[in-house]
Amino acid sequence: MAVLAWAVIRPKGLPEAVLAVPAAGAAIAMGAISPDHAWEEIERLAPVVGFLAAVLVLAHFCDVEGLFRACGAWMARRSAGRPGRLLTAVFALASAITAVLSLDATVVLLTPVVLATAARSGVRARPHLYACAHLSNTASLLLPVSNLTNLLAFEASGLSFTRFAALMALPWLVAIGAEYLLFRRFFADDLKAAVSTPDTGAAPELPVFALVTVGCTLAGFVVASAVGVEPAWVALVGALVLAGRALLRRQATPLTVVRSAAPGFLAFVLALGVVVRAVVDNGLADALRHVLPGGSGLVALLGIAALAAVLANLINNLPAVLVLLPLTAAAGPGAVLAVLIGVNIGPNLTYAGSLATLLWRRIVQRHGQTVGLGEFTRLGLLAVPLALVPATLALWASLQLVGA
Repeated sequence: MAVLAWAVIRPKGLPEAVLAVPAAGAAIAMGAISPDHAWEEIERLAPVVGFLAAVLVLAHFCDVEGLFRACGAWMARRSAGRPGRLLTAVFALASAITAVLSLDATVVLLTPVVLATAARSGVRARPHLYACAHLSNTASLLLPVSNLTNLLAFEASGLSFTRFAALMALPWLVAIGAEYLLFRRFFADDLKAAVSTPDTGAAPELPVFALVTVGCTLAGFVVASAVGVEPAWVALVGALVLAGRALLRRQATPLTVVRSAAPGFLAFVLALGVVVRAVVDNGLADALRHVLPGGSGLVALLGIAALAAVLANLINNLPAVLVLLPLTAAAGPGAVLAVLIGVNIGPNLTYAGSLATLLWRRIVQRHGQTVGLGEFTRLGLLAVPLALVPATLALWASLQLVGA
């Protein structure tokens, strides 16, 4: 709890790892987890953390290439100063970016662009900013590479890259559709408000090189999965291509490349994994076994998804998925993917539900916008069940149609 509280508050802006790494060391020193088990957990998480580092670098240099500026210009032209059309554009773009470049790209890079686009278009920013927060979680259901939790579930499920995407495509569409309908209703006043004359400005050039690199990286994920190569290697190649181009053009330095990988956050993830493993080994796993539904029928999937959503809001979604995956893997891919639905959609209920939401709040506040806890929670209380239940039903239907 102390590690998570530090991550939420971040006193004086200090990194999450400042407390997490000593906490992991303390857990080992006190015998809560043996050094062998701690090292085993670090080895298990290392490929996932390596992939996360590569994707963060890839997303950062997509921004350097101008991809997100081009996205902002497209949204401004598409909306033409109409709030409802801008919300549709934000949903489409945020869903695609989250799925392809991971939720971190949506939170860190797209959110400021959406804020600037709303200001240029003369519309109220609230609906569009909240859309970035929600879709960074909800729209990360589609691909194994969309979220750190997905990579962990992908390894536990035993599915191929394409089979994972095929099973999650329908839940992804259903969850996004449910959120979109809710947003149109919840922010109806903002979307009907009178707007000033939009300033669309000159359209920037389309960053073809970045788009081709991202497309090749996605294709590489599919090929790598088929031949048994870790997706981290493919992401590393894509990141090196864009980072190398930026270095040659003197748009970056080696230090910039290292910083874009967020090494402090990566250390936090590894340390958190050790701390969570200690908690699991000391009773949490046994307690959850008594309440976790068994099997992979519809009722069981709904129960697993609901429990995962509750646990994500109690202890954060990354610890939740680390706890639940070992308990559900034996029930098959369906149960593992139900956990994923819970830990990806559930965090929209509270700020502490996911690290992405915490980061989004800081970015929004840094740009002078206020996001009220009450409004965020009211929206989450409506959005989470409205998206989670249909998405789980869609997963069950996909399992019947596609098969696990």
